[in-house]
Amino acid sequence: MVTSPELDRSAILRESAAAVRHLARICFKTGPPTHTGVELEWTVHDAADPARPVAPTRLRAALGRHSPVTLDATSSAEPLRHGGTVTLEPGGQLEISTPPRSSTAALIEATEADIAQVTDLLAAAGLILGRSGIDPHRRPRPVLETPRYRAMRGAFDRRGPAGRTMMYSTAGLQVCLDAGEPDQVAARWAAAHAVGPPLLAAFASATRHAGRRTGWASARMAAWLAIDPSRTRPVWTAANAHEDPTDTWVRYALAAPLLCLRRHGPDWAAPPGVTFADWLDGALPHPPTTDDLDYHVSTLFPPVRPRGYLELRYLDAQPGRDWRLPLAVLTALFADPGTVRDAYTIAAPVAHRWSAAARHGLADGALAAAASALLDLALTRLSLLDLPTDIHDDIARGVRRRLTAAERGDR
Repeated sequence: MVTSPELDRSAILRESAAAVRHLARICFKTGPPTHTGVELEWTVHDAADPARPVAPTRLRAALGRHSPVTLDATSSAEPLRHGGTVTLEPGGQLEISTPPRSSTAALIEATEADIAQVTDLLAAAGLILGRSGIDPHRRPRPVLETPRYRAMRGAFDRRGPAGRTMMYSTAGLQVCLDAGEPDQVAARWAAAHAVGPPLLAAFASATRHAGRRTGWASARMAAWLAIDPSRTRPVWTAANAHEDPTDTWVRYALAAPLLCLRRHGPDWAAPPGVTFADWLDGALPHPPTTDDLDYHVSTLFPPVRPRGYLELRYLDAQPGRDWRLPLAVLTALFADPGTVRDAYTIAAPVAHRWSAAARHGLADGALAAAASALLDLALTRLSLLDLPTDIHDDIARGVRRRLTAAERGDR
């Protein structure tokens, strides 16, 4: 990803214009679109009894010096051998974030090596990684407790049980793409959203939760869509497609309610309904800083989030090595401006069908047709990724399997 210069994180924001300028500086870092990153989440299970809860002490013993500080405050949190960092979600889901690479092949090879290292660490403790986007065995339960997580739970509980499902039971796959040159940002931003519903449908893997069929192709995305639309609905829509992406994102971020308010002590609960714009207008006793704004942005979870680069957050975790398939598909679809334009043209008619994609997956005919065309387009561009022959052929076979499923309208 394109890096940004150092910013003053402690500057006090006394007016909305200052907040707008700060967000505009950091949301889209322009430059040649050459880097790709991936963040992978999994539920973690006892190898002998996947429905058995996994205690934090067991995770800490397994991960050792790679434990995140949220699990072990004394941990050095050392990166994995190929640079990936390990974090844990509040339900004990494990995440690996690998540094972005300019080569898709290098990204895949480094990520596979880091996954293998974590898999070995967990295996020594009798633990395994899950294979779907939601825990198929256990009901939601907390594993990690932090002030942030307690505040999140309290805020989400006001809207129903979906927040706990999201926090404690879901696992996603995030692909990170450069925003691109200034004249490419709007097209890449629009396409990143538009291809979301058909690719969510094509790679949905979250049908069973807590021992039962959910009735959703992606119960993971269903939970995300239900927790709080002000922070999880898509930023780009057909209604604002003509707007500058920066303006759209700034308005979204400032209008979102505070999820938590950092304080000394364990209580980070935010006053209900107070938005960041309200805070700028004096709703709280002290004015916010740029660091407060950056933290607020970290509590927004739309399907595509601008973080300088584009973080595509809508995919379910995939079984085994299948995580490489959506990574390769998206990288191929964004390989050049012409392909981005073609992908958008294919997906635009179903770009709004997030809920249908989560519920019906490929059983929805319009989504299946768009997914089929996108996967076919990705296959024609796969050679642009310059993958080693064995990886290329394996990924091509996997994408063709998904293409066949899309053509049949499989759920």
